[in-house]
Amino acid sequence: MLNDFLRGQDGVLTLAQALRCGLSQDAVDRRVSSGHWRRCSPGVYFVDDRPFTDAARIRSAVWGYGKQAAASGLAAAWWHGLTRYAPDIVEVTVPRDARLLRRPGTRLRRRDLTPADVVERNTLQVTELALTVVEAAVRRGGGPALMDRALQRHLDLPRLWRAHLRNKGRHGSPRARLLLQAADDGARSEAERLLVKLLRAAGITGWKANYPIGGYKVDVAFPKAKVAIEVDGWAFHSDQQDFQIDRERQNKIALLGWQVLRFTWLDLVEHPSRVLAEIAAAIR
Repeated sequence: MLNDFLRGQDGVLTLAQALRCGLSQDAVDRRVSSGHWRRCSPGVYFVDDRPFTDAARIRSAVWGYGKQAAASGLAAAWWHGLTRYAPDIVEVTVPRDARLLRRPGTRLRRRDLTPADVVERNTLQVTELALTVVEAAVRRGGGPALMDRALQRHLDLPRLWRAHLRNKGRHGSPRARLLLQAADDGARSEAERLLVKLLRAAGITGWKANYPIGGYKVDVAFPKAKVAIEVDGWAFHSDQQDFQIDRERQNKIALLGWQVLRFTWLDLVEHPSRVLAEIAAAIR
């Protein structure tokens, strides 16, 4: 029974589980004293005969705050498989009235989660997928790309909105609302406004917005340099028909002698300097 716990829990064990397996407190203490078990926090142990993996680190950090604790933010995102790399600091959410001190290697969030916002995955409590995406997308190391990937592969926008509205007032809530609004039906127009703002801030001149070329209107054009710029919303808003229409339109503009640059909303948010450098190179 003890080995079953250890195999399924990344080598991490609680005192309650050890007692359930028939060990006494003295037996647990002897294993700690001998160095066979490592005490991660009061009542949480790691059996030190295997690598201390990221999964073990996150699990022990969350369990160290008790039964009502849940991994959240980037730690939950990694646990759900939304990110490749586990965060160095484990974010843990506990009830608002929990009298707990923050432990090294963790970031403590105090708020009361509804039952709909907590799931158990691989025997660890974590924030539910939609709430995890909404929160992790505004953490440093997550970003809009995380939300974009989740919307393409895992869930839809209404589900994200519901999770956001259930948890208004949390850390990062205002920025999450802006991301959700940008991901809504106005994603393309939001990208156009952002491009214009970047051009003005960079002092780049000679462009015109919504410029007519060959029966189409391009988002931004540099008529003298014959450079046309098209901006897209997030990838999940484009179906196969939209993709085909955009490419036919781009080819016709190019055949009229224009160089066409395409950027996404994500390019403008995550890599504005690169976008501006490519535009400057094209108009030169």
